[in-house]
Amino acid sequence: MEEITKMSGPVPKNFDAENADNLEDIEKQFAVKAVRHLETYWAILEKIKGSSLRLTKMDDDIYEHLKTEFPEFDPAAPIDEDEMKSKAGKERWRKFLMAYEKKVDDYNFGTMLRTSPKVEYEQDTTIFVPRMQFYAIEIARNKAGLNDWIYEKASAAKP
Repeated sequence: MEEITKMSGPVPKNFDAENADNLEDIEKQFAVKAVRHLETYWAILEKIKGSSLRLTKMDDDIYEHLKTEFPEFDPAAPIDEDEMKSKAGKERWRKFLMAYEKKVDDYNFGTMLRTSPKVEYEQDTTIFVPRMQFYAIEIARNKAGLNDWIYEKASAAKP
């Protein structure tokens, strides 16, 4: 958002994102930022086991909140995007996300998430979610050691 703000100034207070025109350049800038985020995250997972990684200062609180609000969530299971983005799913996640509005920067910024901890980022294994949803799911995956294979694969590939 910093790059956009530098170019165009702050977003007007009466700006309605739901009804705004999608400007191609703005969409491209958001896409570039989302791709940079996933590349950075993947590079970190190649250097540090996910089970030893902290994504935020609040990882433990976010994890406990996720378990409370989504007791059925299994970090090893593939994400059901249709369920997550259904009307009921959106309402549950929105309630979860809003708890971090004033606590986590860019809590609602679009971010790429792998649909399963067993796969790499690819077109058919990646979905677009708000940043807090990414944090919650990846923190749970990391705590369960489900991303450690990325580090192990990268380490085995080193000469």
